Amino acid sequence: MAETQFTPRVFSGIQPSGGLTLGNYLGAMKRFVTMQDEGSFETIYCMVDLHAITARLVPADELRHNTRELCAGFIAAGIDPEKSILFNQSQVPEHAQLAWIFNCVARMGWMGRMTQWKDKAGKNAEAASLGLFAYPALMAADILVYHATHVPVGEDQKQHLELTRDIAAKFNHDYGVEFFPVTEPVIEGAATRVMNLQDGTKKMSKSDPSDKTRINLTDDADAIAKKIRKAKTDPEPLPEAVAGLEGRPDARNLVNIYAALADITPQAVLDQHAGALFGHFKMALADLAVDKLAPISTEMSRLMADPAEIDRILGRGAERAREITVPILQQTYDIVGMLRS
Repeated sequence: MAETQFTPRVFSGIQPSGGLTLGNYLGAMKRFVTMQDEGSFETIYCMVDLHAITARLVPADELRHNTRELCAGFIAAGIDPEKSILFNQSQVPEHAQLAWIFNCVARMGWMGRMTQWKDKAGKNAEAASLGLFAYPALMAADILVYHATHVPVGEDQKQHLELTRDIAAKFNHDYGVEFFPVTEPVIEGAATRVMNLQDGTKKMSKSDPSDKTRINLTDDADAIAKKIRKAKTDPEPLPEAVAGLEGRPDARNLVNIYAALADITPQAVLDQHAGALFGHFKMALADLAVDKLAPISTEMSRLMADPAEIDRILGRGAERAREITVPILQQTYDIVGMLRS
């Protein structure tokens, strides 16, 4: 078989697990919009609802709501369903079908070394679902069923992308083909890992029991400003150089958030605010956060008022996705030797 020429294509997905935060926006959605608008890649963004049930079976109404809310978040953040392919994973069956092939390519040892498996299964691994263990093979299928060449990922997903590359390489080697691309990670930006507003050593999380630790994308302007003003800091003024943030996780987090929202470097933030105490800096950050985030909250509310329109957008996105996935899966089956009518 001749070597495959891969279309420059980006794929990424977010679990519809509810409660979108500033971390989702700065760590993923904002970068998705940038890659869409640059025009260098075909961009495909997915609500990975099959992944959402790996740890627990989610009540149907909750999963449907979360999927629609995530779609609304994507669009409100700037994803254009005409420029990008936007859909939910379960409407494109080729994801799960290719995942079975990859279950047979991946090795047990590879899967057992996944850090997220160890963290989520913990000491009670015998009671964890097979889906949680096999999750990375489905993630590989999500990416490779589009022959995606690039994936924007956070640091916590980098290991899974390395596994995707291993699976692609082993499939190609075992069948003597150059069929699946060895996908490249895209890790960039000042705030790819947004930290807790009350503890800069911990990642911002929707699961934290305290709402003041995070900014939700559904927060209104008043809530956003209040959470920024009450964010934990230290008594020292802002330094002149980034090196001066060493050992100051709360300060570093707020500088990184400002940099990411303003599309500048952390050093540029310090050039503007060096010597300022945090009372002054947090006022500036609150104004910036409200300016950037409040319109997203407003647009999400508008979109969620019309769930039928969201469902229509997702259905059309799934049709467009399958124009890519069906032939790639069929070619995969041909390589493996599966008979088809």
